[in-house]
Amino acid sequence: MIQKILFSQPRPETAHNPYSRLEEQFGVQCDFHQFIHTEGLSAREFRQQHINPLDYTAVILNSRLGIEHYFRLCEEMRLTVPDTMHYYCNSEQVGLYLQKYIQYRKRKVFFPESGNRFEDLLPAMHRRPNERYMMVLSDIHSQAPIDMFAENNIEVQPAIMYRTVTTPWPADKPFDYDLIALFTPAGVKALKENFPDWQQGDTLIAAFGNSTIQAMEKAGLRVDITAGQGQAFASLPMAIADYLEKNN
Repeated sequence: MIQKILFSQPRPETAHNPYSRLEEQFGVQCDFHQFIHTEGLSAREFRQQHINPLDYTAVILNSRLGIEHYFRLCEEMRLTVPDTMHYYCNSEQVGLYLQKYIQYRKRKVFFPESGNRFEDLLPAMHRRPNERYMMVLSDIHSQAPIDMFAENNIEVQPAIMYRTVTTPWPADKPFDYDLIALFTPAGVKALKENFPDWQQGDTLIAAFGNSTIQAMEKAGLRVDITAGQGQAFASLPMAIADYLEKNN
């Protein structure tokens, strides 16, 4: 019987969200704890990678965080990002966030028409064979997009601009959940770091995305519920609702 669910992300700001609907429909308690947070690399740390952002004509971005740290580091290093810079984003949401930092023009910003597949950027990239690409990343990231670009004869320079850090679990807060929902490989790592001696036992774990599933399996954890690309459900709340419908 599932009664308490922990989601490893911040609590939604709006009252009406998929998690409150889980509580209303199934009578469960949903708690939230951000297992990880990010810290930007300093300009000195970044320079140790021997990468000059101005050597590249295009930046590949996969998150708002990536955008923020790219422009932050350029400012710290006193680099003026040229107006000619091109931006390749994995989603329209990420692309539109660039408006906070640049004069937004469609001929400078590229993103898939739907979804968040980097593969959908390949036609635009192949139309610019002389482009030089740098991809903004966290220290914990998937190698898959870089490998995919390489397989399509597109050379990409990975640039680590921020790190993912485990957020400690509050010492006075019990860790007694029937179901834990993890969204990233870093979340899996944080769970193990916070509770090195924890045994899964009857506790269910829900995982979002193939990389998270693989990280769980590598960590010796059992994957009970899945969601994301290639899975039966697009989101974890949907997958958990289906599980509760059938089992609670």
